[in-house]
Amino acid sequence: MAMTQNPIIDIQGLTKVFRGNDDPAVNGIDLQIFQNEIFGLLGPNGAGKTTTISMLCGLFPPTSGSVKIYGKDMRNELGTIKKMVGIVPQDIALYPTLNAWENLDFYGHMYGLKGNLLKDKISDWLKKLGLEAAAKRQVGTYSGGMKRRLNLIAGLLHSPKILFLDEPTVGVDVQSRNVIISHLTEVNAKGTTIIYTSHHMEEAEQFCTRVSIIDYGKILTVGTPAELIASVPGADTLEKVFLQLTKRKLRD
Repeated sequence: MAMTQNPIIDIQGLTKVFRGNDDPAVNGIDLQIFQNEIFGLLGPNGAGKTTTISMLCGLFPPTSGSVKIYGKDMRNELGTIKKMVGIVPQDIALYPTLNAWENLDFYGHMYGLKGNLLKDKISDWLKKLGLEAAAKRQVGTYSGGMKRRLNLIAGLLHSPKILFLDEPTVGVDVQSRNVIISHLTEVNAKGTTIIYTSHHMEEAEQFCTRVSIIDYGKILTVGTPAELIASVPGADTLEKVFLQLTKRKLRD
């Protein structure tokens, strides 16, 4: 897939070695991500997906290498970059003793939203994702799918230019997964670039415009789902490409 425009995320030699470990969690990866892509970062457990996403969000610094977002270097313009991005972590980042509205009001204020603008955004998103009737219930009483949907809203409230999603549909029912993917597709169509990790190969094949497969901290391949399927003899799904490249050894 030829890209003629400049990348909005430019990753060069990105490496992370955690203290006490000899092997890098992320090992010198180079990636370019472009405006309005839905870019999938796919890999087995422990492959380096979450570590990569965490560095791209500025949650912790790389050991070496560089990340530029919209031409701004993360090493010295992190504050500006953080205002442009939304983060939906794999772990539910909600306060269980607060209700949905209170959680979103807190996150909205963190992003500098207030007044009627914030109220309207909260109301609109709760309605879109089927949480309006449960808005005043403590989040601790929510099902897994409800928590995932609310977790997504918290990352979308401030209308980020780039949205980072780490396993946004893990452990949810088919209905919640369908709602989440449907609304993410809509958000992308309105101009938000999405970077997404997942274990669901069928979901990624249908959802992503381009994917990379990472294992042992290294990028194995990058391309559209169709390009990757065509590149592996005998493969007719992205899952078969994934198993061919990462092998079938169990990862715990």
